[in-house]
Amino acid sequence: MKRMIAAVCCVAVCTLPALAQKKTARATMSDQQFVDFAAQTDMVEANLGQLAQTSASAQGVKDYGQTLTTDHTADYGQLIAAAHEASLTVPTAIDTEHDRAMVDPFQKLKGAAFDRKYIQEMVAGHTKAIAIYKKESSDAENPALKAYAAQALPTLQKHLDGAKALEAPRGAAKAGR
Repeated sequence: MKRMIAAVCCVAVCTLPALAQKKTARATMSDQQFVDFAAQTDMVEANLGQLAQTSASAQGVKDYGQTLTTDHTADYGQLIAAAHEASLTVPTAIDTEHDRAMVDPFQKLKGAAFDRKYIQEMVAGHTKAIAIYKKESSDAENPALKAYAAQALPTLQKHLDGAKALEAPRGAAKAGR
């Protein structure tokens, strides 16, 4: 019995490095996956920014939405150029998954409720995007995508900082809370 337990433990210990490698490999995005993520992000952010201009109650949130619409529309053009250079395809419409998860919930909101949800999602979304773009700026296989990811980071950080400012107690009054 002791030999059986020792053998099982030995096999388990020996397979851990292989399992860790598989997990690490899955955590890395391919360049095409990054392009898909970036395109969906740009299109959703631009769409929600337009919606903020009509559904938000606070002028600060409306202005923030306009900034996101402008910046993410411009970024989408830069993404197309980088993806073209890398011979990758760029989605041209928001997919069903992102539409259901990110756009649809906002269609029903107006005023202060929209403001709160929008700012909350912008903080979470830009935090996630920054982490992914940082990783891509160092790990992308294609130099054009590395450069694109690196140059987009300051704008994403500006968006995160803007959302946090609206979320803060001083910004909360501007956001209609």
